[in-house]
This record gives sequence, structure tokens and C-alpha cells, in this order.
Amino acid sequence: MAGLTLIFGTALLLEATLSANREADRVYDGVLDDAILTIAEALQWQDGRPLIAMPAAALQILATPHEERVFYALLGARGEIITANASLPITARLQKKVAQQPVYRDIDWQGTSLRLAGREFTSAGWETREPVQIWVAHTRGARNALAHDLVARAAMRFILMVGLAIMLVWLAVRASLRPLTRLRHRLRQRHSEDFSPISARVPVELSELVNTLDQLLARQRESHDRLMRFIADASHQLKTPLAGLQNISELALRSRDHEQWHEALKDIHAGASRSTRLAHQLLQMARLDHDETSLATRLDLTALARERLTDWAQRPASAMHDLGLEVPDHPVWVQATDWQLGELINNLLDNALRYTPPGSVITLGVEETDSGHELFVEDNGPGVPPALRDSLAQPFVRGDRHDTSGSGLGLAVATSIARSHQAQLSITTPDSGGLRVALLFSHERHQRNP
Repeated sequence: MAGLTLIFGTALLLEATLSANREADRVYDGVLDDAILTIAEALQWQDGRPLIAMPAAALQILATPHEERVFYALLGARGEIITANASLPITARLQKKVAQQPVYRDIDWQGTSLRLAGREFTSAGWETREPVQIWVAHTRGARNALAHDLVARAAMRFILMVGLAIMLVWLAVRASLRPLTRLRHRLRQRHSEDFSPISARVPVELSELVNTLDQLLARQRESHDRLMRFIADASHQLKTPLAGLQNISELALRSRDHEQWHEALKDIHAGASRSTRLAHQLLQMARLDHDETSLATRLDLTALARERLTDWAQRPASAMHDLGLEVPDHPVWVQATDWQLGELINNLLDNALRYTPPGSVITLGVEETDSGHELFVEDNGPGVPPALRDSLAQPFVRGDRHDTSGSGLGLAVATSIARSHQAQLSITTPDSGGLRVALLFSHERHQRNP
């Protein structure tokens, strides 16, 4: 505001200076006109020549308290000087122009700044009708004093107005910011884990801000509660295999039988593999929640599905299952992050292999529908009861299946990946039974052609 006031104030002062100079010129040009008319009235002709005695009234008209100097000149029809008290710089151009209209000019003469005025007169009462020109010059002391006085008054009014405006704005801003100051102090005094609504009286204009902060605190409370539940569940999930590993190792240390040692090592290896997989999935969830560096690119779902299925078909876990691929014979392009979709496929295939009996048919496929492009994993296993499907996306939930070594994080990771791609994850039961998990990329955000 101070910067804008300075800019506009400078412009206003410049305009006031120009206006004051114009007003001073208007006033004193009128004085010069009166003096010229007074001189013209005193003009007489003798022997065909104009004669003039400078009237005292003309000098009195031009008299000011600033000791002004007055110069005059009377020129004939051919530009000859009839009488003058100074050799004023009256050019032929000025003489020609004054024949058409009165002339007013600022001139410099012998180092002195003058205001020059001229008029041409022709009177029928004279012995001759030849025109004469009367020129009067006046120093600018009174003009400059009047202009300075006008500018000073304008500047004083402007300064008073700006000072009053600044004071009023300061008072208004201080009064309007006082509720924000109280709100800031109240927020600073709150404990870091206090997510209760803000109980502060604020003006109507700030009620929307307080409501927004209350909503933010509510979301923070929900996020904090989910985090604490996740940490507790993760600790429990990690504690169980680690406790099992400790018990197995303690029993093995008490035994001297090499066969028991071998069996114990196999159990320890299996437990370590489960713990490693659990830790990997926990890290994946944390990475998905805080990954801000991965960029989505155009990705062919068909090529990705072929690559992932080929990799899983070579793993020992797939030896007792029938893995199949259903993809179109052309690329299906979506905007996605390749490593995230790879993790999603890995988790869905791993779940299908863990929770279906040997000999089950598991299909990884890509399907084009009216709504968009679907990436799905389908099996003909025992499936999940409809009442439990909504909870499958929650961490450490395994659909009431505790007869396997799963962690219950696979679908939770898949849900986070779907959310990061603004895609829709659905869990349904096919007509042939089993379970079908599909990730739908809508046409509104993804295109088929590269």
C-alpha cells in the first residue's frame, strides 16, 4: 500500500504542479492583457505616427509585491520599433502570429525568465488604419510564487489525506487481525496430538477458516488413529513370526539330533521368508503413501501382463496351479507408473496362489470395456463371502482365512496403488465361482492410442 501510495502520490503531485503553473499563467496572463489594453487606450497619432506615453495605470496593474520588472515595445505595421524600453526578442514569426490572435510565450532574455504577451490593434478612430503591435513582458516572480503556493496547498492536503488513510487502514487491519492473533496463540498452545475442534469466537468472516481447520484436524485425527492401528497391527504381525523363530531356534539348540536341526532350519527359513515378505509389503505401503518422485508414463497393459505372468510361471509357488493369460492382440495404453502396476500384479497373483488349492486355474488378463481398460486376476478357488469383501482392502485382513501364511497386506497395497492412479479396484465373484480382482482405468483419464 505504501508503494502504491508513493506512485500515485508522485503522479498527483506532478499533475498538481502542472495545474498550478497553468492556473498562475492564466491569472497573470489576464493581468498582462489588462496592461496591454490600458496602453492601447493611451495610444495617440501625430503627423501619421503613433505616439504613446506609458500610462501609470498600466504599471500599477503589473505591480506586485515581488518587485517585478516590466518591459514593453510598440511595433509598427512593418515591424519597426516605434517605442520600447528594452530590445525584446520579438521574432518575425511572433509578429506574424500576433496578427491572427494574442500571443503568450515564456522566453529567456539576458538571463532573465520572462512571460511575453502581445496583441495587434487597428482602430477606426485613428488618423490611419495601419495596425500596431503592443508587446509587454513581465518577470515570473509572482507567477512562480502563486504556483508554489498552490502546489504547497495541494501537497499538504494530499499528505493529510494519506496520513488519515494510513491511520484508518492501520486501525482497521489491527482490529481485523486481532481474532487471527488469538487463533494463532490458541493453536500454538495446543498439544501436537490434540485434534479436538477449535473453540474460539471469531467474526463471521473467519468462521469458514475455523470450520476448515476443524475439518483438517478431524482428518488428521482419523489419519493418526489409522496410523496407530496400523503400527499396532504391524507390530503384532511381525511379533508372531519372530516369536516362532525364537522358539524354534531355542528347541534346536537344546537338541543334539542333526535331523531336528535340519527341520528347525527349514522352519526358520520359512519364517524368515514370511517376515521378509511382510516387511517388504510394509515398505511398499509406506513408499506408496509418500512417493512424490515417480512419474506416470504411457504403459502397455498387454506387455506388462505378459511379462509378469512369464516371471510367475517360472516360480516354484506356481508349479501346482494352472496360470493363464487373457489379453487382446493389440497394445492397451494407459497412463501409469510401471513399478506400481508391477507390484499390484505381484500381490494379486501371490494372493491367488496362496488362497486357492492346488490345481486351481488363475488367470491374469486385460479387458477393454465400455467404461475403460481393466487389468484383472481371476481364480476359481473357494472365494470370499460377500459380507467380508468390503474389509479385504484393509491391512492385515485375510477374509477369515487363517489356514495360510499370508499377511493380509496384498489387497491393501493394491488399493493404495489404485488410489494413486485414480483408478477403481473392484472385488467380485465370477459366475463360475472364485474371486476376481480388477483394476479399472476409466476412459476419461486414459487413452488407447499411443
